Amino acid sequence: MSTRVVTAHIPIELAEQVDSFAARLDRPKGWIIRQALASWVELETKRYQMTLEGLADVDADFVVSHESVAAWAKNLDQSV
Repeated sequence: MSTRVVTAHIPIELAEQVDSFAARLDRPKGWIIRQALASWVELETKRYQMTLEGLADVDADFVVSHESVAAWAKNLDQSV
């Protein structure tokens, strides 16, 4: 796998936390950063996909009105 160096300025406290995890896990700091960045990219990709799905639902008029949700929520209060 090809790699590329990416440089970022991060707060000292965050850098110290990365140092701490690297020492505790006996892993290089680069490994910690790669894991964190890969997790973030995966999460953002899922979030973007869910946004597209939500917008497709709106385009297909597959929505619930505010009034319906409010009536449902009010009904919850009465059932307790």
